[in-house]
Amino acid sequence: MIRVFQILIFVFSTIVVAQDVGSVAGSLSDKDNNNEPLPFANVIIKGTSKGTTTDFDGNYLLDNIAVGTYTIEFSFVGYETLEVPNVVIEAGKVTNITTALGASAAALDEVIIKTTARKESEVALLLDQKKAVTIKQSIGADELSRKGVSDAAAAVSKISGISKQQGGGNVYVRGLGDRYLNTTYNGLTVPSNDIEKKNIDLGLFSSDVIQNIGVSKTHAANFYGDFAAGNVDIVSKEYTGKFFITAETGSSINTRAVDKNFVKSEGTSFFGYYNRYDNNPFAVVVSHGVDPESASGPVAFTGAITTGNSWNIGEESRLSVFGTVSFSNDFEYRRGTQVDFTTVEKKRFPDSEEFEYSTNTTAMANIGYKINNNHRLTFNSLFINDATDEVGYFGIGGNGTNRDAILNTDKGFYQMNVQFDQDMVFVNQLTGKSRLNDKLEVEYGIGFNNVLARQPDRKRISVERYDLALDNDPNTNPFFYSNIAFDNQRYFQEITDNELNARVNLNYKHSEELTFNFGYNGRSKTREFENVRYGYDFINGTSTEVPDINNLDGVFSPENIGELYDIFVFNAIDPSQGITNRNNPGLPENIYEGELNVQSAYVDAEIKSGEKWTFVPGLRLEYFDQRIDYDVINVIATDPGFREADELFILPSLNIKYALTEDQNLRFSASRTVSTPEFKEVAPFVYEDVTQRIGGNPDLLADPAFSSILNLDLKYEWFFGRSELFSLGAFAKQINDPVNLVVANDATGTQRFARTGDKAEVLGAEIEIRKNLMVDEDENSIFSTGANVTVMHTKQDLKSSQGFISTTFDRDSDELQGASPLLINADVSYSPTFGTYKPVANLIVSYFSDRIDALGSGQLGNITEKSVTTLDFVWKNQIGDHLEINASAKNLLDPTIERVRENNGGDITISNYKRGINVGLQLKYNF
Repeated sequence: MIRVFQILIFVFSTIVVAQDVGSVAGSLSDKDNNNEPLPFANVIIKGTSKGTTTDFDGNYLLDNIAVGTYTIEFSFVGYETLEVPNVVIEAGKVTNITTALGASAAALDEVIIKTTARKESEVALLLDQKKAVTIKQSIGADELSRKGVSDAAAAVSKISGISKQQGGGNVYVRGLGDRYLNTTYNGLTVPSNDIEKKNIDLGLFSSDVIQNIGVSKTHAANFYGDFAAGNVDIVSKEYTGKFFITAETGSSINTRAVDKNFVKSEGTSFFGYYNRYDNNPFAVVVSHGVDPESASGPVAFTGAITTGNSWNIGEESRLSVFGTVSFSNDFEYRRGTQVDFTTVEKKRFPDSEEFEYSTNTTAMANIGYKINNNHRLTFNSLFINDATDEVGYFGIGGNGTNRDAILNTDKGFYQMNVQFDQDMVFVNQLTGKSRLNDKLEVEYGIGFNNVLARQPDRKRISVERYDLALDNDPNTNPFFYSNIAFDNQRYFQEITDNELNARVNLNYKHSEELTFNFGYNGRSKTREFENVRYGYDFINGTSTEVPDINNLDGVFSPENIGELYDIFVFNAIDPSQGITNRNNPGLPENIYEGELNVQSAYVDAEIKSGEKWTFVPGLRLEYFDQRIDYDVINVIATDPGFREADELFILPSLNIKYALTEDQNLRFSASRTVSTPEFKEVAPFVYEDVTQRIGGNPDLLADPAFSSILNLDLKYEWFFGRSELFSLGAFAKQINDPVNLVVANDATGTQRFARTGDKAEVLGAEIEIRKNLMVDEDENSIFSTGANVTVMHTKQDLKSSQGFISTTFDRDSDELQGASPLLINADVSYSPTFGTYKPVANLIVSYFSDRIDALGSGQLGNITEKSVTTLDFVWKNQIGDHLEINASAKNLLDPTIERVRENNGGDITISNYKRGINVGLQLKYNF
């Protein structure tokens, strides 16, 4: 790594270019609104990609402009564009242009009418990327809309070096998975909605609430120290214009689901809510059956209403309100193989089918209050309800096998799994910005987040000799599999997360060449988890017949309690009082509570040397304190039932930017960061799915309690035209004491998190290009294309370990979990104009190569997620100023989603299925 560092420094320091330059500065106001400052307007040198946006007070600065004569263009959505020609730039001098924009026509030759750009446009975000001192890429609402992107997970997967996990919102940045990524919302942390993830599912953020998404791949002092892959910041939409209201509706079908008779859990609603939250789980088990219900026809629906307005209050104040409510559902049918395989095959279901009905409800309100030109407050509230109802039938052909079966190990093993998962996320934030004087500016924010994640009443039924239910002989029936009481069960789980977080940044501008940032950010997070299972313990054991596999409620009825079966719970309420664990309510089976506190202070300096160099050294001090208390089954009696750790991190960073020309930058970054464990990684609770088991490892909070990471980046970027870009980058990381998901060396093959070695290395390169192949007379793109490619090499050493779990590796090294050696994203866009008709057609492709999903230990091979290529087509049709009709066809290639376990005798498929093609139509009207 030291050698790589020396090479990068040498390459960086050998490139020097000198050029005489000047600047343009001024302010922009709204002449239709008492000449109030006009923030976030675009200021661009026409014919180039050089530009900026006005700040909170309408001020702007364009520096490092080569001497010459230019036309300066001012634009803002809803206003006419103003072009100021013959602006002369002189070396070492500042040209001042102060002007105003208005919505009405001006009697000036230089005022022309044309399409304007918004704050979240591709052009504006590329300008921000060019000006930024860290390596950052963004995607805005305009590009999301153009590419038909429906949520944040799909959005970030369009950025170079990023891929999305199929069937979920988990994203991989530079080959590093969920544990190495951070997600923020308006710069404040948001908690995970899923016990299995560190980050919130980005798929929960619909494009309706997104202004832009920025991915910072290099660390700076203002970011939390738990940083390796990057930070994803979702910026919520704001509004400052006149009243508007937009309504949209749409529908879609999935080619593999449309002809199926869909079923769902009994008790769940169309909108993704469970009807019996307040009832005791035992009462639900006694009162309600296990059979799924018929669902509505598998035609998906989307609908949304968005509105906004703003009002002047007095001479200086302004109140702005933006709100949106949306609902969508979806149907997916999967059919394929599911296998539970360790060193030998435990269960195999050659033919299985799953019916998934998912819903998403999003509501967001944004209230902005400009007190005066120096002070502004914003309140943002977001609610997300994400629910998934899944019914799975495993072994439907009668050929399912189970090595532990009692009646027949070679055929007829069958399981039904019916579950409803709901995640409700509440995010409330108050942010502000104040200019104290010409040199001091402060930004601040405080947030409170709550997540309620439920899995109420999962039903899992196990049957032997299911093949007898398919022989058309009424005298032969299958039997309930009853090795233990929980082979047929009802499962209830609840997670509650609460988090308070805050940030403050004081910006002190000492001079044009020197600016300081002093800041604080911190978070305090708690998690409470509990689950309980009720098992059906058959009095006659495995000789209990299943009279009708389609009417299990006829078996699990209240009148059969104590006659055919007992309801068994692991923990009785009070055995001393005769309240046993049979046919009575019980206590939780597993519980854990987690606390996390992170308090940080930082300082950085932005140092400009001449017209070319910008140096940003930074230092962050971060205190980390984490504790987990647990009471779970299957833990040895001598385990203390808790772990805790606290550390003080000293984290330096350096970001350097060198302007080769006005359109080309060379960037270098070096930093030290850390990776700390999550609650789900340290809590020893094991979640048992149909064919796999995943649990935590409290020893991750032992010594060491964190991974230390060295990050190096070098990047060249050329903004060679409006919305056009070429960039080439290289990166290297060294992760000390890395954590991987490992298939533990035990009989169950449970996957757990463990520190697998002393060191892991990541080396990679990225290339990206965006090019307009055809433009109109106003330089707006008609035909364009873009592509980005990332190649990576990862290697970690492996060592055996003993402790809460044991890992014994039969090799000295391997690739890093979650890393794809190759990532590709590309798109082609065609957007002609025919009068008031403005169609946009997009073809978008993404690819990731094979990556390790979990490391194998002992005699167990790795679990690998096989490569996937996706292809989407989106056709948007703007008709006039109000109507929009859009069509899409997504996942056109319908690739096989496959996971395999490496095995000496050849790879074993442990799951495979196809997701189908989604074809949709949307109608949108702006009132």
